[in-house]
Amino acid sequence: MLRYLTIPVTPFAQNCSLLWCEATRQAAVIDPGGDIDTVLAESDRLGLALGQIWLTHAHIDHAGGAGELAERLGLPIVGPHPGDQFWIDALPQQSQMFGFPPARAFTPTRWLYDGDTVSVGECTLQVRHCPGHTPGHVVFHSAQAKRAFVGDVLFAGSIGRTDFPGGDHDQLIASITQRLWPMGDDTVFIPGHGPESTFGRERRSNPFVGGT
Repeated sequence: MLRYLTIPVTPFAQNCSLLWCEATRQAAVIDPGGDIDTVLAESDRLGLALGQIWLTHAHIDHAGGAGELAERLGLPIVGPHPGDQFWIDALPQQSQMFGFPPARAFTPTRWLYDGDTVSVGECTLQVRHCPGHTPGHVVFHSAQAKRAFVGDVLFAGSIGRTDFPGGDHDQLIASITQRLWPMGDDTVFIPGHGPESTFGRERRSNPFVGGT
C-alpha cells in the first residue's frame, strides 16, 4: 500500500512529499525544495529507507534542495522531463533572486517522459508529462491509491502560473483536461502548494477549468 506525508518547505510553503511503500518502508521524496533537515527528520521518525528523489519540475521551491540531498545521501534524482534543463541550470540564480539558500545545479540521474513509470518498494506510479507551468513538468499518478502528485499544474481553486519563462497557458489547460481529468473524478491530488482536492471537485468548481 502506498502511503505519503506532505511537508511544507521553504518560505513558499511548497508541499514536499515523502512517499513510501508500507510493506517495504522504501521511500522517495517528491520535490525537496529546501528545509532538508526537516524532511530527513520526518523520514527518520517514520522509519523509512529513503532511496530516491523525484522532481515534478525545476523551480527553486521544488528543486532547490535536490542537489544537496542527492550529494548528502548518495540518492538518484529522477525527473523532471528534459524540457526543464534550463531551469535546473538556473537554480543558483533562482536561489539568489528569491532569497533562498544557495542551490546547486545538477544533472538528473534519469529524465522522465510521458508514459514512464517510477517505483518505490512494491508500488508503481505512472508518469505523465504535463507542460504549461514549465516545459518539463511531470505528474506522478497511482491509479491503485487514487492519488496524483501534480506539482504546480493544478491547485484547489486555481491553476499554475504561466508567466514564467517557458510557460504556456493553452498548454497548461490541455495538460489538465487531457492528462489529469482522465485519471478520474475521485482521484485525490496533492498540489505543490495549498490543500488537497479531487479532480472531480475542480472540474465542477475551479474558476479556471470548471466545466471542462
